Amino acid sequence: MLLQELIRAKRDGLALEADQVVELVSAIVDETASNEQLGAFAMAVYWRGMNDAETTALTLAMRDSGTVLDWADEVHGPLLDKHSTGGVGDATSLLVGPWVAACGGYVPMISGRGLGHTGGTLDKLAAIPDYNPFPQRERFRRTVREVGVAIIGQTDDLAPADRRLYAIRDVTATVDCLPLIVASILSKKLAEGLDGLILDVKTGSGAVLSDPKRAADLARALVQVATEADTPTEALLTDMGRPLAVNAGNALEVAEVLELLTGQRNGGRLFELSRRLSARMLMLGGLAEGEREALDRLDRAWAQGEVAERFGRMVSALGGPADLLARPDRHLPRAAVIQPVHAKTPGYLQAIDMRQVGLAVVTLGGGRRRAADAVDPAVGLSDLAQPDQLLDHDRPLARVHARSEAEADRAAQQLLAAVTISETRSAAPPLISRHIARTPTGD
Repeated sequence: MLLQELIRAKRDGLALEADQVVELVSAIVDETASNEQLGAFAMAVYWRGMNDAETTALTLAMRDSGTVLDWADEVHGPLLDKHSTGGVGDATSLLVGPWVAACGGYVPMISGRGLGHTGGTLDKLAAIPDYNPFPQRERFRRTVREVGVAIIGQTDDLAPADRRLYAIRDVTATVDCLPLIVASILSKKLAEGLDGLILDVKTGSGAVLSDPKRAADLARALVQVATEADTPTEALLTDMGRPLAVNAGNALEVAEVLELLTGQRNGGRLFELSRRLSARMLMLGGLAEGEREALDRLDRAWAQGEVAERFGRMVSALGGPADLLARPDRHLPRAAVIQPVHAKTPGYLQAIDMRQVGLAVVTLGGGRRRAADAVDPAVGLSDLAQPDQLLDHDRPLARVHARSEAEADRAAQQLLAAVTISETRSAAPPLISRHIARTPTGD
């Protein structure tokens, strides 16, 4: 079938056969499919969808478009990973990876860059000088073996079809297409050779899928496809309708992670979500029999400094500075302009549109409008207020980190338009609203 006929079939709502999907993925990899054709295909899927069989076929074809890792006889513990569907200020991977490694798991984490208004783990790592997110395969494998965790980007031989389609989705308004999200996430994760996978599916204004029903549908589809591929998988539905972290922007988010690891900052939503995700990973990997045991084990590792130690070793093993934890100000870039943003009237922060917060970071240069755009790691927002906090002259809504005063002013106006101020406090939604699991046999 000509590629344009395959696109026509999907445009007209027809289901593709598995061999047609394989043919499409081959065309993505060998570049006989143009960017225009891939954009048209992505839009056709966005409007017409894919059934379960098509989604599974696309996922497995994209996984098999490159190398599938085999860790037999190389590590002595479960291979585990997590993935978030994307949010603003979501740096959980930087905590979860070393946390699970400190408790006996091995985490070969393949991460991605930001999509739309959401930040990406790969962009955060790029803020660390000399950190190599694309190491040679043996260096990656050695880091996993010796440190227990390596967070990298997609190398050329891992799910290459996804890498190209991922970039197309970012610039064609097809980021929030459920079948393409499933195939993109799982093609990379299933290529890692995992024993277990935890999925953090975001809901709320800052999520890729803000509607709770669509997010739940995505979680179920992810769990179903992964377990059909013999990878035990669970999903948590988590809130992205309010700030997860106090910082948004790549170097700023890394700085917040370092403050947590070194005890300069305690608790908070970012810490607690990372802790809960890590607990599910330990349970899925057989490293703890229940949540209480898992949390106790995680808390001991944190208190003893083992998580910070693993993070530091990972950064050093992948080329980053050995003293990043001790001297972050020496290594992380800083913006030329830092200015507070105050609410127009004092009161409690009742609500905040997290999508607009993410777009404000993109406007500052901390994200991409086009696939080829460079990202400025220094810009973003810090000290973001939480809904129910009192905002007044002493407590700003946030601080803007920008390249110029004009850019800072634009971002400040965008941020102010995203908030609702009230005379009363607002009730906080639960951080985790739902747990979705399915065994490989479908029970």
